[in-house]
Amino acid sequence: MSTLAALKNHQVRLAKRPVGSPTRDNWSFTTEDVAEPGEGGVLVKTLALSLDPAMRGWMNEGKSYIPPVGIDEVMRAGGVGKVIASKNDKFAVGDLVSAGLGVQEYMLIPSDQVKRSGMFKIDSRAGSMTQWMNVLGMPGMTGYFGLMDVGLPKPGETVVVSGAAGAVGQTVGQLAKIKGCRVVGIAGGRAKCDWVVNELGFDACIDYKAGNVKAGLKEHCPKGVDIYFDNVGGEILDDVLARIGRGARIIICGAISQYNNTTAVQGPKNYLSLLVNRARMEGIVVFDYADRYHLAVAEMAGYLKDGRMKSKEDIVGGGVNAFPEALTKLFTGENFGKLVLQVAEG
Repeated sequence: MSTLAALKNHQVRLAKRPVGSPTRDNWSFTTEDVAEPGEGGVLVKTLALSLDPAMRGWMNEGKSYIPPVGIDEVMRAGGVGKVIASKNDKFAVGDLVSAGLGVQEYMLIPSDQVKRSGMFKIDSRAGSMTQWMNVLGMPGMTGYFGLMDVGLPKPGETVVVSGAAGAVGQTVGQLAKIKGCRVVGIAGGRAKCDWVVNELGFDACIDYKAGNVKAGLKEHCPKGVDIYFDNVGGEILDDVLARIGRGARIIICGAISQYNNTTAVQGPKNYLSLLVNRARMEGIVVFDYADRYHLAVAEMAGYLKDGRMKSKEDIVGGGVNAFPEALTKLFTGENFGKLVLQVAEG
């Protein structure tokens, strides 16, 4: 283990809670020695980290579905890494694993934290490393269980998904098509809209940056919206609520348009449409389905293999030092596909 003693772990910690958009000033950059794992523990070298809109919520003080990141704590992040030292029978040196690694170059996981970290071995036959952070990872699981368990799609129904070119949105739209639905995406910019139609097979896509979302919904959803998978909140949620049909299901996954607000989050003005249409709105938190992830992974790995599903990742280099700037791409719409920060070569 003498080689471990020479390693240094560079980390990104939350220095102060952001007001509005996070900047580099919200983070501190620390360096620690890399320690040897104790009995039952594992040491993982981080290869890549998943950057997700939910991270913005984790920085805020207050009650949520998961405790906030504490001041001076390493920023929470899921990722993929390689086991470089192990005293755990379930993991061997050289194994590729997915786990809650945090924004750091190495993660020492004690025996009592292995299960809590969500660590599992990656099957490279099912998908690439970055696909395990996208369609086969947390975004894919969110899309799968949000659509299938909350949305309950039926063939012939019209599904609308916002953030259609993002990590969750791309999975939702493709899965809905596979299940026999008509799919209309909402995305920002002509390039993203063209991609989800021409490459992913959506029936249509509305460019919210070009203007009138209401008109686009009227054109592409003439019989109304049966399922809406909401990743953005705000005005777009209101526009869709005005077009829902009887018995519609609205899945609340996120509200990326609201995350950096310095004022209170605005609720939907058109919520009475739920009453008129006997519709329902329900939230999805992916961790509730952890015991069934393997079933969704098996199904979607099959779709990746036979070409019915694609997985696009936007990979940013620069290691953990590039984290603050890379994260902001999520909130400006700069990312095209699932945003991944590469930390080290595999």
